[in-house]
Amino acid sequence: MRLVERGHFIMGDTWGDGNSNERPAHEVIITYDFYMSEFLVSFEDYDQYCDEVGLPKPSDSGFGRGRRPVINAGWLDTTEYCNWLSEKENLPLAYHGDGSFLDAHGRKTTDVNKVHGFRLPTEAEWEYAARGGNRSRGYKFSGSNNPDHVAWYNTNSGYKTHEVGKKKKNELGLYDMSGNVWEWCSDWYSTYTTSRTINLYVSKGTRRVARGGSWLNALDSVRVCNRNEFFLPKDTAYNLGFRIARTAVT
Repeated sequence: MRLVERGHFIMGDTWGDGNSNERPAHEVIITYDFYMSEFLVSFEDYDQYCDEVGLPKPSDSGFGRGRRPVINAGWLDTTEYCNWLSEKENLPLAYHGDGSFLDAHGRKTTDVNKVHGFRLPTEAEWEYAARGGNRSRGYKFSGSNNPDHVAWYNTNSGYKTHEVGKKKKNELGLYDMSGNVWEWCSDWYSTYTTSRTINLYVSKGTRRVARGGSWLNALDSVRVCNRNEFFLPKDTAYNLGFRIARTAVT
């Protein structure tokens, strides 16, 4: 996992050519360091989890398994994977069974800084890391202004997933944050406001946010500010996966 140092950034459409749900652009401050996984969770990772806990393995939709990103996993499936990984590393669980965050003492919380186990990134963490954190060079795609250097999307993917880490990494050493597969976030979807926000996390809603775009999507969807608001927690898709994060405990 890669360290993402605390900082602040303008979240949303900072180029003026985005979608309405990316506006208004607004300042977000993140007051804690966190870790983001270098790669998307792969079938190799997820199949080990399924074998150990006795769960059926999700379909690869004919694309292949191994180091390709896991797909066809619902939001709650991903949180259960995170809890399993926390247990293996002797860390507190990050999620209650209903999807709420848990603090280090097992109590429900909306303060992500108190969550010490492995989890999905918040939407703000995801965009901050995709932009390169405090090392950002201002790229429209994660790691480059040339999408073909960093992303698998509809014009170069051959309409299939690809093994993780085959494109250029971004400023923080993170791969595939633009394209390959959409990535579940911890947040519920909510519209943006103009207000400056500290440690943004949306704890209520009806649909979960996904970020990053995928092999199926056009160039617009693999920009670092693009948002997907259409997935219910139970939904699965052949272009939807995830990566993990963890608050850096001091």
